[in-house]
Amino acid sequence: MHLAVAVRNIGPTGVLAFSFAFSPVFPQDAVKSPPVKIAVFDFELEDMSPAASLLGKTTSSTATMDEVSKQARRELAHSGRYSVIDVSQVDAKSVTGKSLRNCDGCEAGIALQLGAEQSLIGVVRRVTQTDYYVVIQIRDARTGKLLDQQEANFAGAEDGWSSGVRMLIKHQVLASQN
Repeated sequence: MHLAVAVRNIGPTGVLAFSFAFSPVFPQDAVKSPPVKIAVFDFELEDMSPAASLLGKTTSSTATMDEVSKQARRELAHSGRYSVIDVSQVDAKSVTGKSLRNCDGCEAGIALQLGAEQSLIGVVRRVTQTDYYVVIQIRDARTGKLLDQQEANFAGAEDGWSSGVRMLIKHQVLASQN
């Protein structure tokens, strides 16, 4: 039996059902889940460079780290998957002292108090004047369970650190969630 004959024999209701059965489903038609509320804490610097060792202090500027944090928040928000929660008023010692990387997941509890579902901490680990690593950890705010950890090595001066962070988020963090 040809398709035209089959459609004629099934009547108007059957044609409607038949057309839905073979209609394509497009991704934009899928129901989108609401963005995840994430507390993105300021990125921390771990300066292990020879220059920092000789001087006994970090060789990078606060403005650079502020830009790194700003770009991370922007990339996550632009993805549409996340709603970034403001962490600027948190006065916890591990936050103000830039030591979240050493608190064994304490940022999850802080994020939960802010109404977030997840927390993100990031570290720029400078190993030479032109070689650095970016480490990002995302935790479930309720359980403290580590959901994702990504790390990448980059080369470049500190004015490129924010670009390295954006690339890690875009090509590893967000890509791993697909």
